[in-house]
Amino acid sequence: MDKRLLNVLRVVVSAGLLAFVLWTNDAATIWRELRQSDVRYLLAALTLYILSLVIRAYRWLVLIRGLGPDVSFGRLVNLYFIGQFFSTFLPTTYGGDVVRALELTEDTESSAAVGTVLLDRLTGLMMLALIGLIVLPFQLSRIDRWLVLLLLGLMLAVLVGGTLLIEGRLLRRITSRLPSKLSLVGQGPLAKVYAAVTGCGWRAVVQAFGVSIVFNIVNVVINWLCGRAMATGISLGFFFAISTLFSIAGLIPSIGGWGVRETLSTAVFGSVDAEKAAAWGIALNLVLLAAGLVGGGVYLVGSALNIIAERRGTGETPPVR
Repeated sequence: MDKRLLNVLRVVVSAGLLAFVLWTNDAATIWRELRQSDVRYLLAALTLYILSLVIRAYRWLVLIRGLGPDVSFGRLVNLYFIGQFFSTFLPTTYGGDVVRALELTEDTESSAAVGTVLLDRLTGLMMLALIGLIVLPFQLSRIDRWLVLLLLGLMLAVLVGGTLLIEGRLLRRITSRLPSKLSLVGQGPLAKVYAAVTGCGWRAVVQAFGVSIVFNIVNVVINWLCGRAMATGISLGFFFAISTLFSIAGLIPSIGGWGVRETLSTAVFGSVDAEKAAAWGIALNLVLLAAGLVGGGVYLVGSALNIIAERRGTGETPPVR
């Protein structure tokens, strides 16, 4: 699909889903819920979210060190903040991953940059699915049967698929007869990226899983804090059980997840009013928006410092205004 058409689709999806939520629910009630939210919980959620970017940067560092490139932790933290800015404002919640990979190509090979970004996401999602699978049996009385089956299917698919991707041998055997552009064996583009995914080593992957435990706990607490801000009354355990669904929903084309979270929350938060559930989705999006603005500030400051450094290196002086 043409990139411009895809971007239009993402805008349409976000706008359409938001319009659907507001049309099928009382928009005035949603606005009232947002106005009555406890800002202290939202500020706490924002603080934890910014901390989570640092945690994720460390997980990325572990994987990169497994391949060998010497990239500083500060550099990766900076890239994660920049990625958050683009994830918030680009037409996809995973747009920041593309930016992170592109920026990292200045420090290492493109295949290593793309491969570690993919593995960074994968280890986090697999650990979230495992935690959710452990917690789910204790939340069965609070979750509709259809949702339980959906969550089980998603979690098992993530764990099995992720294990096959990291292990590598079976998928290489399956794709060995495909054309070089599609094969995971040889020197094709996909094969080089996949070599980076599997080349980090199990030691680095296990360490990344350990970091992911910390990150996912922080991430779920962020969701819970937004729920407390909106007085949803939803337990922390419930958020642990359903967070895999919200993470995978980030793959749906949209602008920073707007519309998707609100629609999904009204569908799965059966114990609260739809308006309150929709307000939770908007509140979480606002927290992510604020974090994105922080990332934008980091990006602007970094760009300004680079321009100053380049002008000093070439002997140019900044223009007088």
